[in-house]
Amino acid sequence: MKDKIEGKVWKFGDDIDTDIIIPGRYLVLTDENELAKHAMEGVDPEFHRKAQDGDIILAGKNFGCGSSREHAPIALKAVGISAVVAESFARIFYRNAINVGLPLLESEKILSQFNQGDKIELYTDKGILENERTGEEYEIKKLPEFMLEILDKGGLILYLKEKLKEEM
Repeated sequence: MKDKIEGKVWKFGDDIDTDIIIPGRYLVLTDENELAKHAMEGVDPEFHRKAQDGDIILAGKNFGCGSSREHAPIALKAVGISAVVAESFARIFYRNAINVGLPLLESEKILSQFNQGDKIELYTDKGILENERTGEEYEIKKLPEFMLEILDKGGLILYLKEKLKEEM
């Protein structure tokens, strides 16, 4: 995972559940590009057209609550989201996101400090989130080293494949 992630802000509130992130009717899809077309459809049917590679979601509390569908973080990553910063995450969504290589970072009361479309910089090594518009910096919770290693490899499967190669 890069130490610095830059992108445009997409703001969402509290309790964004996995059915909002990727509605249940699309769980039959297995192609990441097809899933991307329906990312965040529950709140913005045109999100997949507006989101760009590198964009970052800022959200309130309990992001990713609801069912434990792996499709949700896959759809976000496939649509180009480079990271999600929220006050808190649903536990299973958190693990699923790390497993597919989507960085999730926590920061308290962050949502009110940004406008939709603001450009931000995340410094994962320093635990800092900077708003380019205001120049203000905010603290983000640093990820444990083992999670950074998983993200650096692109997800848990790729991480494990490399570890197995090392052991052979």
